[in-house]
Amino acid sequence: MKLYQKEIQLRSFPRGFHLITNEVTNGLVDIGRIERGMLQVFIKHTSASLTVNENADATVREDFESHMNVTVPENAPYYLHTYEGPDDMPAHIKASLLGSSVQIPITNGKLNLGVWQGIYLCEHRNRASGRNLVITAFGS
Repeated sequence: MKLYQKEIQLRSFPRGFHLITNEVTNGLVDIGRIERGMLQVFIKHTSASLTVNENADATVREDFESHMNVTVPENAPYYLHTYEGPDDMPAHIKASLLGSSVQIPITNGKLNLGVWQGIYLCEHRNRASGRNLVITAFGS
């Protein structure tokens, strides 16, 4: 079994849903050494998340952002954690709903994603700095 791990920092992204598949694969070139295995991508933050979804039509990412803002609104009167601004607590809730990691099969040294799938960084803060990811690939 082979195991490769690297931590990368993404550039700052504005609030919204952003394709980062290329950043992930470029961040861990050792994926090419694995015939069959798994890739795990973990985000080391509590106000951003990761998911896998549509990689072609950008309106899907816009619709995700719109829907999440309706589902988890800012300035809800029952929020107690408001120290870092009105987007902070909603960002934590959104990150918990979507999750902090994704797993993708590796086949013949490449991510075995569907034709229309890509890895999203879901940035839930208005002004976030670069996000740190831990990328782990393992297999034979």
